[in-house]
Amino acid sequence: MDIFQASCRRRNLRLTPQRLEIFKELAQATDHPSAEQLYLRLHDKMPTLSLDTIYRTLSTFVQHGLVHRVETVESQARFEVAHTRHHHLICGRCKKIMDFDWDPIDQLDLPPEVQQWGEVYSKNVVIYGVCKECLS
Repeated sequence: MDIFQASCRRRNLRLTPQRLEIFKELAQATDHPSAEQLYLRLHDKMPTLSLDTIYRTLSTFVQHGLVHRVETVESQARFEVAHTRHHHLICGRCKKIMDFDWDPIDQLDLPPEVQQWGEVYSKNVVIYGVCKECLS
């Protein structure tokens, strides 16, 4: 939380109780929750917190690089606090998202046509399939 708070100060973002609780809940989550899931988790603790505030806060966090939006084929965005570079496996049935490392991909140079495209600031792999639990 200290790093988050220092990052907010550097970006001139106010440290409101809502922002602190949203980030704290997201940082502890391992399931890449949606805004709606965060709302349900925080509602008892902060009954006046609105879903709109969560959406706006997540958007601000993503814009400032404090939170990562996980790209999925769902219409509902999922979020994480990315502590390290990693990739994602997404189950097409239960929608569970799992993190995994893939160092060989991280170390590969991009193809020449991509390098000539412009400035690339991030690369990641998202693999879609069906998890073991859903297969059984």
